[in-house]
Amino acid sequence: MEYNVNKGIGKSVEFNGLKSQYLFIFAGGLLAVFIVFVIMYMIGIDQWFCIGFGIVAASVLVWLTFNLNAKYGEHGLMKLLAKRQHPRFLINRRNSRRLFRRQKRKEAAHA
Repeated sequence: MEYNVNKGIGKSVEFNGLKSQYLFIFAGGLLAVFIVFVIMYMIGIDQWFCIGFGIVAASVLVWLTFNLNAKYGEHGLMKLLAKRQHPRFLINRRNSRRLFRRQKRKEAAHA
């Protein structure tokens, strides 16, 4: 007897090329578009306008999600968001001699 090995252990979730967080963005976005569509229809907005909005919004969401997946990869979007939280550079305008002098004064005061 031959058994198939499950090669998906330890890998991220994938569906039609979408990986990990992009899959959740895609599913959540489609759910949001559907809810907005239903609300618009129940308010009384024209049926064809609601259908057009749903098609355009879903198409933009699909394009944007697959574009982000292709551009940043599996973990790239998280890396991009983390990079925005770090400063580009640190500024220290004090003279280095002043920093050392101040430390010596503190040491002398404690002795």
